[in-house]
Amino acid sequence: MSETKKPIGVFVCHCGINIAGTVDVKEVVRRISEETDVAVVLDHQYCCSDPGQNLIKETIKKYNLEKVVVACCSPTLHENTFRKAVSEAGINPYNCEIANIREQCSWVTEDRKKATQKAVKIIKTIIAKVADNEPLVPIKVSVNRRALVIGGGVAGIQAALDIANAGYPVILLDKNPSIGGHMSQLSETFPTLDCSQCILTPKMVEVKQHPLINLLTYAEVEEVSGYVGNFKVKVRKKAKFVDWERCTGCDICVSKCPKKVSDEFNCGLSTRKVIYKMFPQAVPNRVVIDKENCLYFTKGACRLCEKHCPFGAVKFDDQDQYETLEVGAIVLATGYELIDRKILGSYGYGQYQNVIDGLQFERLLSASGPYMGEVRRPSDGEIPRTVVFVQCAGSRDPENAMAYCSKICCMYTAKQAILYKHRVHDGEAIVFYIDVRTGGKGFEEFYKRATDEGVLYIRGKVSKIFEQGKKVIVWGVDTLTGKKVEVEADLVVLATAMRPAVSKEWAQIIKVAQDEYGWFTEAHPKLRPVETLSAGFYLAGACQGPKDIPEAVAQASGAASKVISLFTRETLEHTPTIAGVVEELCSGCAICVDVCPYKAREIVIKDDKKKKAKVIEVLCEGCGACSAACPTGAAQQKNFTDRQIENMVKAGLE
Repeated sequence: MSETKKPIGVFVCHCGINIAGTVDVKEVVRRISEETDVAVVLDHQYCCSDPGQNLIKETIKKYNLEKVVVACCSPTLHENTFRKAVSEAGINPYNCEIANIREQCSWVTEDRKKATQKAVKIIKTIIAKVADNEPLVPIKVSVNRRALVIGGGVAGIQAALDIANAGYPVILLDKNPSIGGHMSQLSETFPTLDCSQCILTPKMVEVKQHPLINLLTYAEVEEVSGYVGNFKVKVRKKAKFVDWERCTGCDICVSKCPKKVSDEFNCGLSTRKVIYKMFPQAVPNRVVIDKENCLYFTKGACRLCEKHCPFGAVKFDDQDQYETLEVGAIVLATGYELIDRKILGSYGYGQYQNVIDGLQFERLLSASGPYMGEVRRPSDGEIPRTVVFVQCAGSRDPENAMAYCSKICCMYTAKQAILYKHRVHDGEAIVFYIDVRTGGKGFEEFYKRATDEGVLYIRGKVSKIFEQGKKVIVWGVDTLTGKKVEVEADLVVLATAMRPAVSKEWAQIIKVAQDEYGWFTEAHPKLRPVETLSAGFYLAGACQGPKDIPEAVAQASGAASKVISLFTRETLEHTPTIAGVVEELCSGCAICVDVCPYKAREIVIKDDKKKKAKVIEVLCEGCGACSAACPTGAAQQKNFTDRQIENMVKAGLE
């Protein structure tokens, strides 16, 4: 440490009692005031408030400060707040650093003495760091004002429409032949019992007809490169074996196809032809050929669809095509799936035909379903007189499946029980539940409606489900009476847990973080719920976690608003805290190139014919992987150099 005071100011926040309740703030101020590198130390109840920020600005001017340390909460919350404040007072914003004495100190202990001691050490390390900070200037980049929305469910549709209606072009991509997502499979929606397709179909048609939306279905993202404002997305357009420019969706080919297979849209409850449309209201309203099951591809025979197509649209020589899309922002609306039925072995799911999941029951209820809206048993087509609904099948079950609540199950079970009673007036609907969660507008009243209409709720967990003749036996317990319960049912419907639709491997391709279950992680659960830590990626719908339709639509509009805000700017500012190259130390070994997850480094030949690493600054996110791997110390992150880290360690050990 130097013997003369440097123009560094330290401001310690009480954060109400979040910090001051555990840390002795006055003692911290006293001890930090003894540091030779510090010109002034002040405390304030709420540094992030207007009075707190004004105090910082006034103190900067009064003491001619050049650098500032704010000891408060996590930098993810208010680093930008304080950097803007010091900038207004004339200090380079990158000469302001945050000492996190809340999440990393006061919140992790109840020992006041130890918390105070740790707070002092944390602040001293940040003082040591900021002393060697250099003023930085943000890197300015241009903006490609075109968005990509991945996922064509209701969330993706809403996001695409909002962005397009603001005047910006959008590409809406979905892996299926049609947009619509799981909402297109539903019968009615809670709590209003509106027809799902009646709500969704006009939105789907609007997407198809919108002049600024390019609909790209039956396609998948293979690779994402670039950075916010300038992404390059490699897309694989899957072979359809049908020319969609010629196809009119007349379905003559479908009627002539001799081969039938299980229908995924009806969740395996019916069959479809090998050349098929996903569902009657499909958008685009075109057919594709299922290559895996087509007789021509498997046996070299048939080709009846080609023979009978009046427009010559069938083309068996079709191949996958690749295209690179250039976009400025990406909205992830990849949605959800249901958990693997193998997890629910004790419930007989996947073993017995008459034990089905909630999505399969939706197809039974749907007018476009396998029985045209009549509720019938999958095994024999008979009308079930007793239906048992089992809630939390795989949810809230950390030992066997998912620890989280899937959020929508209580309400869609109530809806399905009501609709079953409407279809089968003398039928008995029984719901086994742990507790009923009705957190939305009108949800409690809807649950009350179910009980008023004769749905029997039994509070208890189901232990086993098995077949006995034509009946499905359900063993459970009524925890209110303390008695065991055995029900002979004709059909059992499991409210199975939701899970993310994308794999961890795919998430690594796009470089967006996931939680332990695979849901995409938001930048901040309260302040930045639709943003990710990967700049330019936004979240919409159930890719972030279980959501109902209104919540998914609301989040989609929120994500769209972020994209629109991004596109209104002439240029974007990229953080300058990148990892640079000290050329005198660089040996050109290329280790940093190999470890960089953002492809932000490359090897170039300099004038003296020597190989050196070069940073593509707009791609660098300052993760530090190159700095850790560089054997010569040539990869130095700006304002986080080896020297600064060493000084921080020394300060923390004093």
